[in-house]
Amino acid sequence: MAFQFTQNIFKSIEKVLGAHFQKDNDCYQMVLENADEGRKLTLEIYPDIPIGQRTGHLISVYTAASHLQLHFCSGYVVSEMLGEVTFIAECGGKVSGLIIENGAACSLYSNVDSNILSGDFTQLGPEVMLSGIALSLTEHLLPDDDANTSAE
Repeated sequence: MAFQFTQNIFKSIEKVLGAHFQKDNDCYQMVLENADEGRKLTLEIYPDIPIGQRTGHLISVYTAASHLQLHFCSGYVVSEMLGEVTFIAECGGKVSGLIIENGAACSLYSNVDSNILSGDFTQLGPEVMLSGIALSLTEHLLPDDDANTSAE
């Protein structure tokens, strides 16, 4: 596993999301609240834990109405301009992304064909376009051979 969570990474995530992690054993946890919009979420990061027969990074998000998980997180992008952190997992030319916003909101895009991240978004249907745009800032984290290979 090439990507590793470091203390500097946790600090950069804290800065953008405006909250601090509490460490408890293998888990780094932060709570984000947006009282104006009535939102609250808990972000948990489990670096290098057993997931089945392998070891990887697990990202969990809990809200009042949902529980989302991203297994085998392979990278992240912090966007101060957007006030969000995008965690990704890539497998075989498909990318999944879990986006956490500093306003205590989150989005999940799963099993997205990595080829659409650099394509012409105007050629995509509106139901597909949003995932391509949202995950396009992670394209530089993907393996070149998967990101640039057209579907057979």
